[in-house]
Formats: sequence, C-alpha cells, structure tokens
Amino acid sequence: MRNNLQLVTRKLLLAVLFSALTETVTAEAREVIHKGDAVVMPLRGEVAPSLLAFLRRAVKTAENNEASAIIFEMNTYGGRLDAAADIVNALNQTKIPTYTFINTNAGSAGALIAIATQHIYMAPVSAIGAAAPILPTGEDLPATAKEKTISYWSALVRGSAIKNGHNPDLAEAFMNKDKEVKIGDRVVHPKGAVLTLNAQEGTEKINGKPLLAEGIVDSIADLTKKAGLKGNVATIEPTGFEQIAFWITAIAPLLLLGGILGAYLEFKLPGVTWPGIISAICFALFFLGHYLAGLAGWEVVALFVLGMVLVLIEILFFAHTTIVFGVLGVFLMLASLLWTMIDRYPGQNFFPTGKMLAMPLLNMFIAIVGSFIVIALLARYLPRTSIYRRFALMDSNPPGPSLAGMPRQFATALALAPGMQGTAITVLRPSGKARFADHVVDVVTEGEFIAPQTPVTVIQADGMRVVVKSAAQA
Repeated sequence: MRNNLQLVTRKLLLAVLFSALTETVTAEAREVIHKGDAVVMPLRGEVAPSLLAFLRRAVKTAENNEASAIIFEMNTYGGRLDAAADIVNALNQTKIPTYTFINTNAGSAGALIAIATQHIYMAPVSAIGAAAPILPTGEDLPATAKEKTISYWSALVRGSAIKNGHNPDLAEAFMNKDKEVKIGDRVVHPKGAVLTLNAQEGTEKINGKPLLAEGIVDSIADLTKKAGLKGNVATIEPTGFEQIAFWITAIAPLLLLGGILGAYLEFKLPGVTWPGIISAICFALFFLGHYLAGLAGWEVVALFVLGMVLVLIEILFFAHTTIVFGVLGVFLMLASLLWTMIDRYPGQNFFPTGKMLAMPLLNMFIAIVGSFIVIALLARYLPRTSIYRRFALMDSNPPGPSLAGMPRQFATALALAPGMQGTAITVLRPSGKARFADHVVDVVTEGEFIAPQTPVTVIQADGMRVVVKSAAQA
C-alpha cells in the first residue's frame, strides 16, 4: 500500500513539473523577441502581487532581448498600494524607453504606475487619476494613518514623476486633494478634490507642452506610429502559472523549512522514502515559483544539485576523513537558495547589496533558525515515539544471531547495562544494529549519526530499548 502511494506521489510530482515546464516553454516559444522590437505588455485587472510577478519577468525578457521600447497597455481601476510600489520600483530601474497606453482606465494605483513610465498616450475615451489611498473595504483611512500614507506616497510619486519627465505637482494631485496644480498663472487644478483627467484634458497643451499625455491614439499600432517606434511589435502575455507564482514565493521560508526537514528525516528514518519525496517537492516548488516569478533561472538549480552531490559524496565516501566536500556542498546549496530569491535586473551590479539582499536574507534566516529548532526537537523526542520505532525496525537485518523477535526472557539474558561495550554493524541514524558479545541488538542513539564498525557504549537499557553512544564520546 505504501509503495503504491509513493508511486502515485512521484507520478503526480512529475506531472505537475512537466505541466509547468511545458507551459513555460510554450510561453517562451510564442514570445519571440528580436533586437529593436517594441514589446507590448498588458496590465489589466486589479493591481496585485501576481501582476508584479508577470511584469518583472516581462521587463527582464524585453531588456535581455534588447527591445527598443516597452509599451504597457493599461486598463485597471487600481488595487493594492504595496504591489504598486514594487511595480513602480521595477519600472524606475528599466533601462529602455517605457510607454503607457491607457486603454481605457488608469485609476488609483494604475495612475501611479503610468507616472513611472516615460511616455503616456491615452485612448479617445479614457481617464487617469483618483489615486487617493483607502482601506480595502473602500472606506477612508483614519486621520493619522491617512496623513502618513499621503505624505510618503506624495514624496514617492513626485520623485517618480521628475525622473520620467512628468509634472510632479500633477502627479501628487492624483492622490492628495489638498494639492493645487498651477502652471504659470493658470490654476489647472484647485484644492478640494483628487485630480482625474480624461484624454482631452490630459493631452491639452499649456505653454507648448502637453499637460501629461503626449497624444490620443486608437491602438498600439497608432501609438508606435506617432511615437516613431520602428521595430516590429511583440506581445508578452502572462502564463497560467504566473498567477500562482507570487503565492509560491510568498511562502518561500515554509518551502525551505519543509525541504530541509524532509532531507533530515530521509537520513534519519531507515527504509522510508516519503520524507525525501516531500523534500524534493518543497525544493522543486521553491525553484519553480521563483523561476516563474522572474527571479531565477535554471542555473541556480544546477548549483543546488551540484552542492547536494558534494554532500552525498561526503556522507558516502569521506564521512570520517575530510569535511571539505560537505562544507563546499552546503555552501553551494545555501548560495543557490539565496541567489534564487534575489530580484536582480539586467545592468545591476553582480553582487547584490542593500534592499536586494534584505528580504532573501530574512527568508533564509527564518528557514534556517526554524529548521534548527524543529530538528533539535525531533532529535530529542522522535526516537522515543512508537511511530519512529516502527520505521526504524524496517532496516535490513544483518546476518548472524539476533535478539530481535526472540522471547523476552532470552533477550534479557544478555543483561545489557549502561557502560557495556559493543560495535555498530549498521549505520545508526539514529537507529540500527549493534553487536554485543555474540548477539545483534536493535539500538538507538540520542540523535547523532554513527557509522558502521564504530565502537559504541550502552548508556541506557530500558527493557528492549537500548540507547547507545559512540564509545569515543562516552
């Protein structure tokens, strides 16, 4: 029954991974971008973290293929400000020209994203603005929170507007009803309400310069013509897995914790494979989610696999001679996990610093500390459980006489007592077999790993439960 369950689990994992890879490859196949192309990215629906995952991948794809421009076709009434902040940050790092085609709405958070692009065009019937922060329920923020939020976002949106060549007062007025917009002697927008512009108002020229948008266009083709973009137009669409990529990256510490604990239990429970399967699933989801979110490539997976191979070489061949392979392997695995979570854009420094490292390091810290705590608890209490002893006795029995399965009165005739010396004849991880005199006995350690042919000492004998320790440490 257990073998059938394991087989089904393996097949399910392979099916999920194959489906993900197939969809990813299909998406990449239809996103053939050549140097000089104008890349169109749809920004539709709610501004949410899943939109950030798609936009991050799309921007990096366009930059890596040396596109001539990125055009965001926008139709959104807004959404979460935290997601908008991350999107604005991503756009302000972009190295190629950025355009927004408002078709038909750029409301609330959408207006902030549009300000983060260098050129804005509007459909004949469209609007931008009304970016005042509100609660998820639609109600106004409390007075103090509202003041702090508007102050922070006003500074952020003004900086973004200045960087991209827009009027900073106009950008601030989208979210601050107390901001007056005045150009020369003309008051464009008085205090008292947040600013919203339609296409005709946004493209009005004052002193020879458009108020915000550079023109009114009917389509992407019309925009490329008026903007003077010469290359072909290529469209990048979000994949189905990008809708869940954010949720995978959000639980990265839990996936790392599950992967580490699964690997630990795989070594500690002889004859059991389900912890290894769980570990593989956790690490596969970790890498796959960050790949689909545009944070990592397959090279980090290769680095992780190389590290794992070095650790296995250390365990299987050099357990008591050197630690070089093990230390190098663990370093490569940790480095690959950390590098996977770093949001690095083309043209940035190779070695990440500051904010780029903050969240990955926090996730890694949570996972490692959590693993140490859980492993310490497992090492102390797991060997005492009936479930563990049931799995521990599944290990293969070595040849020769054994006390296992013999009548209790015969087993106690050996009179095992604390201090008695013997030799481990199987790997104790922490359970296994040890020989005392002419008898083979099922033993368990307090959690440590003991290699075969290592002298051991009994430290506790409670009925048929015999706890041993390496004689060198006794």
